[in-house]
Amino acid sequence: MKWVVAAFVFFALFIGTLVFISVRQDIGLVSKDYYQDELKHSEKMAKQVNASQLSEQPQMTFENNSLKIVYPLFSTIEAGELKVQRPSDERLDQQFEIAARGGDSQSFELKVWEKGLYRVSLTLTMDGKEYYFEKLMVL
Repeated sequence: MKWVVAAFVFFALFIGTLVFISVRQDIGLVSKDYYQDELKHSEKMAKQVNASQLSEQPQMTFENNSLKIVYPLFSTIEAGELKVQRPSDERLDQQFEIAARGGDSQSFELKVWEKGLYRVSLTLTMDGKEYYFEKLMVL
């Protein structure tokens, strides 16, 4: 009889420990405005279709402590935005503005970085049209 009671007590302690651990876990979303971002999904898809029709695609690579983008049409950019997001830790997210510049490459210094998976998204406006590029990268 006392083994049955002991088994119930250990089971209750086990369940209590699991609940305690699960309540303390951080379950952050990819962005704070996740739901509003998803409502704009069709706009994003249209920008991706525009991007797929370009003859030249930007090439993104990590080099040292920076993200390098090689794109021959940088001089035709009207406006642009680069987002580097770490899905597992929003404190490592960074955002940069891109302006028209001569040359075919731009580098962006990553102030805080850790090894792992990053989602890099690039939004460009050229000739009145918007383009969206996204790449999953491992640092």
